Amino acid sequence: MSPIAAVATTTAVPVSGYVTFLGAGPGDPGLLTLRAVEALARADLLVAEPQVLDVVRTHARASVDTAEPATGDGPLGAPAAVSAVVQLVMASARTGKRVVRAVAGDPGLDAGAADEMLACAQAGIPFEVVPGVAHAVGVPAYAGVPLSGDVRFVDAATASDRCWTEVGASDATLVVSTTLQTVAATAAELVSSGRKPETLLTVTVAGTTTRQRTWTATLATIAAELKAAKALPTPEGPIPAIAVVGGQTGRREQLSWFETKPLFGWKILVPRTKEQAGSLSEQLCSYGAVPHEVPTIAVEPPRTPQQMERAVKGLVTGRYEWIAFTSVNAVKAVREKFEEYGLDARAFAGIKVAAVGEQTAKSLVEFGVKPDLVPSGEQSAAGLLEDWPPYDPVFDPIDRVFLPRADIATETLVAGLVELGWEVDDVTAYRTVRASPPPADTREAIKGGGFDAVLFTSSSTVRNLVGIAGKPHNVTVIACIGPATAKTAEEHGLRVDVMSPEPSVHALAQALADFGTARREAALEAGDPVTRPSERRPGARRRARV
Repeated sequence: MSPIAAVATTTAVPVSGYVTFLGAGPGDPGLLTLRAVEALARADLLVAEPQVLDVVRTHARASVDTAEPATGDGPLGAPAAVSAVVQLVMASARTGKRVVRAVAGDPGLDAGAADEMLACAQAGIPFEVVPGVAHAVGVPAYAGVPLSGDVRFVDAATASDRCWTEVGASDATLVVSTTLQTVAATAAELVSSGRKPETLLTVTVAGTTTRQRTWTATLATIAAELKAAKALPTPEGPIPAIAVVGGQTGRREQLSWFETKPLFGWKILVPRTKEQAGSLSEQLCSYGAVPHEVPTIAVEPPRTPQQMERAVKGLVTGRYEWIAFTSVNAVKAVREKFEEYGLDARAFAGIKVAAVGEQTAKSLVEFGVKPDLVPSGEQSAAGLLEDWPPYDPVFDPIDRVFLPRADIATETLVAGLVELGWEVDDVTAYRTVRASPPPADTREAIKGGGFDAVLFTSSSTVRNLVGIAGKPHNVTVIACIGPATAKTAEEHGLRVDVMSPEPSVHALAQALADFGTARREAALEAGDPVTRPSERRPGARRRARV
């Protein structure tokens, strides 16, 4: 990254670029506005602090340049920091670049951003402002505390004695921007200013992220509540917090929707590549989880490409009636071979196409091919055979099926097609080999109990993960896609906690979510705190399969 401090002031040249001051919201990337996403997609340069950059960068081009304030610049809003940021932003805009200056929350409420806007205006550099969700509004919503009626916003760091006197004497709902370390002092200040000690308040840290945590107490008891929860002291330094005093804080138990998600905050190991795990990871995120993809296999071309080359040429010359894809990797292998020969999806004209499941079908559609057959039931070779029509010499001019597959594929589909009267060209389209071990910190998290759960989608993922990274810790919840995978896991000394009711990755994720819900309800019924599996006492017995 280019340190802002190293950028020299540029002499005046014709202005052709512009600056977008963009609000990144309080932390959840899903709170970015559509306008923000559009601006990020066009950006040539992103300027933001690390935590903000993590939120916005996924929507920018891979080639976008990034920069953050240099270590010595001080906090944003301080004169030196603003000066350094302005130098970079204006110098880049003068060279024609589209600069996105991203700030946490809303730029209209950021003093530093306001100074930067003024500097751009005085220099004649065009800029726009894309509002974001402010912390003081977004965090209470995620904490399950509605803000309605008379609401007043207070920054504890800058509030005057007069301000405390006024809000203390009122019955308004207060939204106080403070820190976890000073919230008790803030509560005491409100009590001394006239608020009743029994007034309820909520205190939320890391709001709108999967690290969010909220405490509910009264102004008189919040200090004891934080001490009992061992929230303080903290070695990280001041932790920003949003406190909501009075109002509808008492309804949080009924309205808390975010922190009560079934897998809230769970760090889940998904032994697949990002491409394979895309929709699965999205589903896990919807349950509040933090998926971590670790590929356990690598895909390589076949050792001898001639067989694949002959089959692809046979597609063009009319050798096949059907082509059946049993994986996303098979689609990718055929597509790459097509591109090598200068072919595209039009080469499938006149050929019936089958896909083993939804993900494979999706990859075909992205290639420009709509499959003619996708299993209506089980998404597997057996499910595909259930719907596959038998060969009919009257209606089928050609009796041959092209089946591009992995080198380790089973014979179930081939045998079933032959039994239905079809001739099958079973072609090795790619080889699967064990992936390289993940980084050392990931291996340590796997073996040390840093993950809350691991999803095994096949027996090979069990064998390969154990082979490249070691066995998951005994506190980690093990979820398997079916009996065969569960048996392999048990053979490797793992106890299976969750098993999918059907062989589908989405059904597996739902089964894990159901497990998380049952676990949460059991803790609440027993009067115990709701914790993640990785927070269990080391060596504790694991819950039986549900």
